[in-house]
Amino acid sequence: MTGAAQEIEVKYRVGDLDALVSALAARGAALSPPVWQDDQAYAQPGWDYGQSKIGVVFARLRTTENGRHLFTVKKPLANEQACLEHESPVADREQMHEAITTMGFRPTARIVKTRRTAVLDGLSVCVDEVEHAGIFMELERTVVELERTSDTYDSLVRSQLAASG
Repeated sequence: MTGAAQEIEVKYRVGDLDALVSALAARGAALSPPVWQDDQAYAQPGWDYGQSKIGVVFARLRTTENGRHLFTVKKPLANEQACLEHESPVADREQMHEAITTMGFRPTARIVKTRRTAVLDGLSVCVDEVEHAGIFMELERTVVELERTSDTYDSLVRSQLAASG
């Protein structure tokens, strides 16, 4: 049986963008053209800055320069950057915003950035120029939690049916 996909990421503040781009290129990682993103972050009711994010559900509504909208829910697990994540395209940003706030989530921060991406040794590399914050490199890897089982499929199905019936 498989568990949910998890995203693990680390961020680094970049002091010299040209040096970073050169170092990535030397390792064979060519950055994509820049893509503009406008993210609205939302917090679960009862959470506020200064409190732990572990186990708390957060939402994000992203719009890209091509007008595509994505709705994402993240739940930090072991630390703030190791999250259970679910994401889906959205047709109407304003209606999704209203739905999110109707569910009790409140807008927290608006993050506008230009992102360039590459893949290096199985890692997703993002170089972000974030308005009001600076330049960052983010390394991400999606991992899947596995649970070993020695049961046969017929035993697994029978067990599941017995538990739900």
